[in-house]
Amino acid sequence: MLDPELMMTNLFKRACLTLGAAAMLVPTVRAVHAEEISVTQWGNSLYGLPYAVAIDKGLFKKAGIDITGILSSGGGGTTVRNILASKTPYGEVAVSAALAAARQGMDIVIVNTGTRSVAEASMVTMPNGNVKSVEDLVGKKVAITSPKSVSEMLFMMVLRDKGIDPAKVTRVASGGYVNGMTMLEQGAVAGAVAIEPLSIVRKDKYRAVYRAGDVLRPMTTSVGITTREFAKAHPDALRAIIAGRRAGVEATYADPAGAAKIIETSFKLTPAVAKEAVDNMVRSHMWSTGEFDREELDRMVDGLKLVGEIKDNVDWSKLVDTSFLPADLKAKGKL
Repeated sequence: MLDPELMMTNLFKRACLTLGAAAMLVPTVRAVHAEEISVTQWGNSLYGLPYAVAIDKGLFKKAGIDITGILSSGGGGTTVRNILASKTPYGEVAVSAALAAARQGMDIVIVNTGTRSVAEASMVTMPNGNVKSVEDLVGKKVAITSPKSVSEMLFMMVLRDKGIDPAKVTRVASGGYVNGMTMLEQGAVAGAVAIEPLSIVRKDKYRAVYRAGDVLRPMTTSVGITTREFAKAHPDALRAIIAGRRAGVEATYADPAGAAKIIETSFKLTPAVAKEAVDNMVRSHMWSTGEFDREELDRMVDGLKLVGEIKDNVDWSKLVDTSFLPADLKAKGKL
């Protein structure tokens, strides 16, 4: 992910609805029921690109399930609630949201991984300012989206990597990425967190202080979840969803230019922005095909501890069920 509190412009939200409507016009080619699933920050970030590709290319249908649309949400608990209330209770959520739901006693199980890179996250400053590096932020204010958010977590992890005491940098909750950039332009903060594709759209206005993917190692940022009840009652549907998404991931890596064309149309991005966004995420290997990596899961847990979102280690054996993954992904995983 990436950020549970991510706020983007209405342009992307309208684009999300456009893709959902277009997908519903695709004719059914086999006797499967039309379904909708939930993806965090759908239409706002590149988390959901493999789903868009899979819908566009009919890959879900080939896997045995007709996913006709994606339910959008602001992330976090909202996405989890949407999933639990859905006819087909499967969705991709931030790891922090999945862990929070489990702590609250919700009937969820993690069945695949989603994204595994923080390359879309960065911090920007004004081009004519005196902030040239992370070290230059000492004694200054920076805008994060909200306390304990992934944006704050990644910033804290970068500070730790650079050996900087986080108490020496004042973090200001802006309420969203665009809000933070407005604060930056008004001189209220010296830096502001950013995320793609927003950071690409606005790249001529700012200078990057750091890109998280250049500093931090890969970590699992989102996971696929469902209810234990649905997993038990509809295992074939769940396997088909995971297989269709995997096919979307593989198609994205095989043809980044084609994937860029899909979001160019559906997210209403310029060709240059769409291409740069997809190329950046392909280069960082953003999307997992579904297998689990214990080290990458634990790196996310380490970050969540850093901001006080969780206190203890996570017993993944109680939350993860790998039985719905194809055999090669089970063998490839390191859980």
